[in-house]
Amino acid sequence: MSSATYTVTGMTCGHCVASVTEEISEIVGVTDVAVDLPTGAVTVTGEGEVSPDSVRAAVTEAGYQVVSDS
Repeated sequence: MSSATYTVTGMTCGHCVASVTEEISEIVGVTDVAVDLPTGAVTVTGEGEVSPDSVRAAVTEAGYQVVSDS
């Protein structure tokens, strides 16, 4: 298991959280997505390492932007 946290901008409501969660959850190997709306922190957990590029693409597909990852 591995996890990484990303900072996502543009999320303002529960629908935003649901959209980001849904898109990231479709990435192969992702087992959990936790979003903290007030801070924009999105923690992605996977069976193995999840590609940061895949996460960025999923967030962009949902209509938001990753501004940092750790």
